[in-house]
Amino acid sequence: MKKLLTLIFCSLFVSQAFAHKPVLNENSTYPADSPYEIEEPEISKAIYSTLTGDPHYYRIQSDIDFDFYAGILAAKIGECPLEQKFSFEVLDSEFHNISLADGENFEWTPWYEEYGKQWYWNGPEIGEKFLSDRVYEAGTYYIKVFNDSNTGQYIMAVGDIEKFSFTDIVGLLFSMGDIEDEYWDPSLCSLG
Repeated sequence: MKKLLTLIFCSLFVSQAFAHKPVLNENSTYPADSPYEIEEPEISKAIYSTLTGDPHYYRIQSDIDFDFYAGILAAKIGECPLEQKFSFEVLDSEFHNISLADGENFEWTPWYEEYGKQWYWNGPEIGEKFLSDRVYEAGTYYIKVFNDSNTGQYIMAVGDIEKFSFTDIVGLLFSMGDIEDEYWDPSLCSLG
């Protein structure tokens, strides 16, 4: 509970340069024909999800040009090694590749997220240091998350503008415990 109250306090009163609003995605499938909808693509979100055999697809639809940021992370549990690496592609409306963030050939590094008080494995990003470095034209885009086995837990970070409403803060009260229990469960750790 102390960790949760710290998170809420920091969300309200501290500069939120790297805080992404956590979203627990409890659906195990998001195929290309039924993707997860990312609304307001510039508003930061950390979408916690699990691949269960197929890639996940996210869709961004915007009527205006927008700053684009996306990065992928995984929960770091104690001294456990990174079990699975994840990659993602940004695709246009016809599913043609625009950018690849290759997690297999990327050196994932430990990173401590100050506001949530958790350790992560920081993977590849399209942007720099959790911030956008490009503008996408108005239109429809897809993000495809995958790895060799299409299995495992990952966190997809999108957007770089911090915006937490009162409803978001209340939602954190109910979701952060579930996220911590599911993604930082010590039983998921194999020391080799």
